[in-house]
Amino acid sequence: MSSRPPFADRYEFSETEKRDLIKLIEAGKPLPEKYRFLLFADKREVELTWSGKTRDVCTAILPFQTLEHIDEPRKEATAEDLLIDTTGRQLKGWTNKLIWGDNKLILSSLKSGALRRQIEDAGGLKLIYIDPPFDVGADFSMDIEIGGETFHKEANLLEQIAYRDTWGRGADSFIAMVYERLMLMRDLMNNEGSIYVHCDWRVNSFIRLVMDEVFGRARHRNEVVWCYKSGGAGSTVFARKHDTIHCYGKTDSSIFNVQRESYMKPWSGKNPAQTYYEDEFGSYTLVNTKDWWQDIGMLSTDAYERVDYPTQKPEPLLERIVSAGSNPGDLVADFFCGSGTTAAVAEKLGRKWIATDLGKFGIHTTRKRLIGVQRELKAAGKPFRAFEVLNLGRYERQAYLNVGGNLSDKKKEQALARKEREFRELILRAYRAAPLENESFFHGQHSGRLVVVGPINLPVGRLFIEEVITECRKRGASRADVLAFEFEMGLFPAVLEEAKRKGIDLAPKTIPPEVFDKRAVDKGQVRFADVSYIEATPR
Repeated sequence: MSSRPPFADRYEFSETEKRDLIKLIEAGKPLPEKYRFLLFADKREVELTWSGKTRDVCTAILPFQTLEHIDEPRKEATAEDLLIDTTGRQLKGWTNKLIWGDNKLILSSLKSGALRRQIEDAGGLKLIYIDPPFDVGADFSMDIEIGGETFHKEANLLEQIAYRDTWGRGADSFIAMVYERLMLMRDLMNNEGSIYVHCDWRVNSFIRLVMDEVFGRARHRNEVVWCYKSGGAGSTVFARKHDTIHCYGKTDSSIFNVQRESYMKPWSGKNPAQTYYEDEFGSYTLVNTKDWWQDIGMLSTDAYERVDYPTQKPEPLLERIVSAGSNPGDLVADFFCGSGTTAAVAEKLGRKWIATDLGKFGIHTTRKRLIGVQRELKAAGKPFRAFEVLNLGRYERQAYLNVGGNLSDKKKEQALARKEREFRELILRAYRAAPLENESFFHGQHSGRLVVVGPINLPVGRLFIEEVITECRKRGASRADVLAFEFEMGLFPAVLEEAKRKGIDLAPKTIPPEVFDKRAVDKGQVRFADVSYIEATPR
């Protein structure tokens, strides 16, 4: 076998070993670990393994929905900015993206979906900075100040699920989460691109090994140590006063721009070949920045950029990374954007950007911050770009119904029908409804009420509701629940009144996205909300 290493050719398998191997292969079972090195070549010297490790990554391609287009109006379109109309709205060219949702699904959809062409037209993704949630004790709850009062914001269920997926099995689940996303990020990057991953002592070793696997050890450019003075004094251990930033290039030709920092010269003398500057602290010169950063402190409590967001990083830190790893006009991205520091710095430095986050509060914070940046640049007479706020439309359903693989049309249709059937069973279990056998229209029964699950990828409309009413009357039923992700606008209260006139108590209920989390279903955490509506009379 050509793929076997030389030492495997020298190993003599016993008859018992051969028999056992054949039985395992025929049964489709995994081989003992020792045979992996005896049978197959593996060029990797070191490999990080974890429970459930797989090289498969998400392949779902989901639609992006534009929620808002934000462009601080400009009174006049300048000669340098001919892509702006008279109201200041950007008409052509790249529009920056702020995307709410699971970054795994976002990355998969950016990689293979419609926006990939826009990314390529913008020159490709040249720089990625991420600061993943490496604090194993963190959560998505936080205090928010509104109108002079402080409110405690608890994590919503999607954020709780994301936290469980990240830390539910400890290091195993964290590594699996980071690994899959890094694979997708690598495939999105331009060949000149680089990635900077921020971490601390808790996951530093994991991150380094995972990135070695994804990008290759030869692509490791720097291990930057960011030192700072703030923090605890360390009474039982040496005080932890640094974070680590690992930098990898996609190829050997990744962009790198030398950065400069000030260096204080000892009083004993000066090098006449260098230019020195004087201030109240003495003389200093500019030198090339090393991989040991002591000149950028943690974000101070009175910093102008502070937005009171946990884990917020100082802008000078991102200014150095963005300046080093990209050029003006390049596209940079942050897929754990938090408070939006990367996007804010990219905008100020004339870069295009993509920023994503799962937390709604992070998206709202970033949105507000970037509007402020637009206004600052406008006031200073500097150029800026519009940005749009996007989300992944129906992404839980689309991911659930994704049928991959090289299947024929008939088999795909069969697979989709099976998934739709499983989908209805999942909804009924979450709703705690008993399934109905041999029933052509209704799917279940709950507390004496018939239950029907609406279409998966379409909103429930008037025709569907009329069919529910008709089927109820055929069966002599007077109470029914309609479960759906969406209902047509303007459907209520007219159809409810119509059903009531025909003697039917109809209860439309919204299916929550948490229904796709098996643990939430098993623990009874899924809540179906009654459809709410308001009546307004024009005056």
